[in-house]
Amino acid sequence: MTETFEMVPAPAKAMWLLGGISLLLVSLLVLFGFLAYSARNAKFEITNDGLRIRGALCGRFIPASHLLLEEAEHLDLRHGGPYRPKWRTMGTGLPGYLSGWFKLKNGEKGLLYVTDYSRVVKVPTRDGYTLLLSVEDPHRFLEALKRLERG
Repeated sequence: MTETFEMVPAPAKAMWLLGGISLLLVSLLVLFGFLAYSARNAKFEITNDGLRIRGALCGRFIPASHLLLEEAEHLDLRHGGPYRPKWRTMGTGLPGYLSGWFKLKNGEKGLLYVTDYSRVVKVPTRDGYTLLLSVEDPHRFLEALKRLERG
């Protein structure tokens, strides 16, 4: 003869805890998926009005009047230099992908979208920070900025 006895069901509090943990894990999965997508698909659009950064977690629009276009230049950060990122203050800092706010070696604040240290364009702003952007063709990007500067 076999007798079976059921366990007393767990209280609803335990189920809410498991649900909360599951929601947190799903949210992290979505965030990491977006970061992976951003690392491969961010775009920098130069229009007559300014520079728009799309597809990144810290995407934004920077009006042309806020950009110090005459100081924009191509940098190679592989060997250090004053614009190399030193500390991440808010954003993503993964090997091969830096996105967000960083403190630079020269003490300035930088907004970075960097995947390749050899193809970085530096664009200072009037707002107290410097943009560092990895672009496919730095020279063509700088030419587009010069056209924007000329109006």
